[in-house]
Parts: sequence; C-alpha cells; structure tokens
Amino acid sequence: MSDVRAGFDTTGDDRTLGLTLGGGGAFGAAHVGVLQVLEERGIRPGIATGTSSGALIAAAYAAGVGAAEIERAVRGFRWSAIARWSWAPRWGLLDTRVVTDAVSRALGTDPSIEDLPRRFGAYATDLRTRRGVTLDRGPLSVALRASIAVPGLLPPVRVDGRLLADGGMVDNVPVAAARELGAERVIVVRLHAKWENVRMMRTVTRTADLVADPSVILIQPEMGGMAQWMMSDVPRLIAEGRRAAVAALDAAAVRAR
Repeated sequence: MSDVRAGFDTTGDDRTLGLTLGGGGAFGAAHVGVLQVLEERGIRPGIATGTSSGALIAAAYAAGVGAAEIERAVRGFRWSAIARWSWAPRWGLLDTRVVTDAVSRALGTDPSIEDLPRRFGAYATDLRTRRGVTLDRGPLSVALRASIAVPGLLPPVRVDGRLLADGGMVDNVPVAAARELGAERVIVVRLHAKWENVRMMRTVTRTADLVADPSVILIQPEMGGMAQWMMSDVPRLIAEGRRAAVAALDAAAVRAR
C-alpha cells in the first residue's frame, strides 16, 4: 500500500485518498479547521467518511460544499437543526426527522448518496449485531440520522431491516469505512482529550495502530477544556483543528523527505 506521506495530488479530487472524521458532538467543529487547511494546501480527498458529528461535516464536504461555507454553517449551528423534542418518545427523547429538512435547506434537495460529487459513507452501528455499517447509498438524510442516533437520546433508524444508531459505539474513527469505499491512503481526524479514561482504552489502543500505519496521516485536535455539548467554544475548536492539521501535515512532509 502506498505511503500517504509521499505526496498529494493537488490537481483535482484524489479518488484514492480518503478523509475520515471522528464523532464527538460539538467537538466536530474542529473538523472545519482541518478542512480549511486541506483546502488551502490543495489537498482534495475523493472519499469522505465519518460518524456522528463527523458524518455531518464529511457529508457537506462530499456534497462539494467549501470550507468557508461549512464554517458559516457550523458557527450558526443550533441543535434544533438536527433534533426536536419528541412528544411520543419510545426509542429516544428527541426526534431527528428534522434532519431531512436541514439537508434540503443546505443542499437544495435531499440527495441520494450515490449522486454526491465525492464518495461518501456514514458510519453507524447495527444494534442487533453490534457491528459497524457503512451507509454509502440511499437518501443522505437517512444515513445521517442513523449515524448521529445516540441511544436513549436520539432514536435509531431502520435501514434495510437493520436498526441503526451512532457509529461511535463501535468505532469513533471509522477508517475501515474509507477503505471499503476504495481509499488506499487516509487522512484521519480523531477528536480526543488528554483526560480520556479507561473506558476509552479501545480507541486509544487503535490510535497506536493508526500512528504506525504508513498509509495514514492522523490529525488529533486536543479538546481539553472545551465544551462537547454546547456551541460556545466553536471558534476555539476551529482554531485547534487548524493547528492540529498544520502540525500533522508538516510532520508528514518531513517524514516523506
């Protein structure tokens, strides 16, 4: 497998280069800073995958929305855009059907994933099998609703007979999804904090594998001291995403010499 550090095709979308964006609630704003740096450097992954808030940002990128427009949307984001109180709660306290309207407002339609200009996969968890599922076809809003469905809060979504919820329960940095869609090299953005505890050890262990993989560039914005479920720290999160992206890409360029 080719080494992601050996260089990038900056003349157009690179159909062998994937972008994987991890979940993390409001921490997902850091992905905006990463996209800004990639855009400034002419790095254009042709494949985008993500879970939870990472899926929302990855979907916008896959739809061809520019970093500046994504930043405006994130700075103006309110949770009511993706969930409202459910008056008949069964699977969750909130109802995510408003996502369909939000996608239509943002893109002018609720497109099929197959029709997006870049390959896209939203990562979700099959609640029956406890295995990850990559949604790379069908209505975009349905895939996003499944990927963000935090159990007990946001209801799971039925897709092809499966009951799907937040992909972060299985893998919060779904690199395998990008591989499934054809990525030979992957830029991975993992949202983390220094105070991660033992329950997160599985993810921490996977991180070591990503660091050792020459086909991966791992970008790790540091979330310490910032709010995960409020939007008050969005400007700081975007700035941290930029810092982490510059550091990781510069380090990769040095290693490639």
